[in-house]
Amino acid sequence: MVTSISWGSGRWTHPPVDTVERGSDLLVTAAEGSDAWRTTSYGFVHDSEHALLAPFDQNTAVEVEFTAAFSQQFDQAGIFVRVSQTHWVKAGVEYADGRPQLGAVVTDGLSDWSLAPAPDWRDRRVLIRISRSGDALTVRAAVDGGTLQLVRLIPFAPDLVAQAGPFTCAPTRAGLTVAFHAWRRTSVDAALH
Repeated sequence: MVTSISWGSGRWTHPPVDTVERGSDLLVTAAEGSDAWRTTSYGFVHDSEHALLAPFDQNTAVEVEFTAAFSQQFDQAGIFVRVSQTHWVKAGVEYADGRPQLGAVVTDGLSDWSLAPAPDWRDRRVLIRISRSGDALTVRAAVDGGTLQLVRLIPFAPDLVAQAGPFTCAPTRAGLTVAFHAWRRTSVDAALH
């Protein structure tokens, strides 16, 4: 089962500077300083991400495809899963320390952050998939139609009411526009490995 989700069926957590539909793509321009983070190590709370969300039910998966045309510190895009202001996950590609990184931030009161270098993913088409099954979210990613790789396994109670969809943030600059190519609901991954 694969179902496209229309851009118009989601609701923004925080409206971006601009959105333009070009063919089937959605071009999203992030506000300077937009981000999602809670306290850990930095001591601040940022709750200004641009996430376009729709219901995310148990035993489903959501996929987002975008071009990772990033060049400034902390440019980022991917999938955002939101339960509340203090309980959420963002997973995708983030430009950090001079190169694209594949990773996730998991927040339940406080944020954590995991990254793995993906230097050859810059300016390429990235797919992020998050499956919700049992007591977990399974995050996978691929580039240019390649094989999905495991990014993270996250505890996530089956009774939580959640929403999910594409997101972008531009913590350090103005002018970041991300081209989102697809937003889909699909079947959960059959197995972890």
